[in-house]
Amino acid sequence: MGRVATLVDRQFDTLLQVPNDARRELYEAMRHAAIGGGKRLRPLLVMATAGLFNVDESCAIRAATAVEALHVYSLIHDDLPCMDDDDLRRGKPTTHIAFGEATAVLAGDALHALAFGLLSDDRTHHDPFVRAEMTACLAQAAGPAGMAGGQMMDLVAENSTFDLQTVTRLQQLKTGALIAACVEIGAILGRVPEEGRVSLRGYAHDLGLAFQIADDILDVEGDEQKAGKALQKDAVAGKETFLSLMGLDRAKEQAQMLANQAKSHLSGYGSEADLLRAIAEFTIARDR
Repeated sequence: MGRVATLVDRQFDTLLQVPNDARRELYEAMRHAAIGGGKRLRPLLVMATAGLFNVDESCAIRAATAVEALHVYSLIHDDLPCMDDDDLRRGKPTTHIAFGEATAVLAGDALHALAFGLLSDDRTHHDPFVRAEMTACLAQAAGPAGMAGGQMMDLVAENSTFDLQTVTRLQQLKTGALIAACVEIGAILGRVPEEGRVSLRGYAHDLGLAFQIADDILDVEGDEQKAGKALQKDAVAGKETFLSLMGLDRAKEQAQMLANQAKSHLSGYGSEADLLRAIAEFTIARDR
């Protein structure tokens, strides 16, 4: 994970060179949000899946950085006062605290655009059909049928009572859709046809739910310094979570079951899928 994080930071450092003009603060805000910190789980998933099919690392890291750029955009906007109103992210002030709300909005917008610019660039893949499919995949994961839709459900949750099925749907969109896109994009880079991705989609589905249940557990049992962000905000806001609906012990059992189930989807692969298996275990064992 450390190596992928370093590669992603290098990509952002190159892509976000600060110009000596009136856009300077925008680039500085983008760098503040994108470089350093974070688990880099999403780019790692792209790299690990692409590695199953011997994709050139220089191509895979550009696609991985694109996904991370989209993820960072979502964090910047999610932290804004009009959304979750957070002051701390990845152990440092959130972008709107450091640079102001207007610059934070623009930084998020620019990282969103950067993500699609990277995927559509022929340096990421020489085949335009591969680039188009990756771009469409990320767009689907980011929009109303994915992350943005899940975020809307999360806003509604502040004034509603959701049952377990609805909370599961919310998290499948808000968190799971982008995790699934990471695995899908890795397979697309490897030119795996639709019918060859079924097991990988099963892995990504179960991994995404395990990740969110683990997040809910960390929100109660975690350490704010290690997490690098405020904890227990959902409980304060009165939102239903996996933990509030299932209880701590059952939530832990469910997370482990989903991690095991995710790994079982990889039974058709050998040692080349060990990193994906390790990611499933890390997802529920992490402390941040």
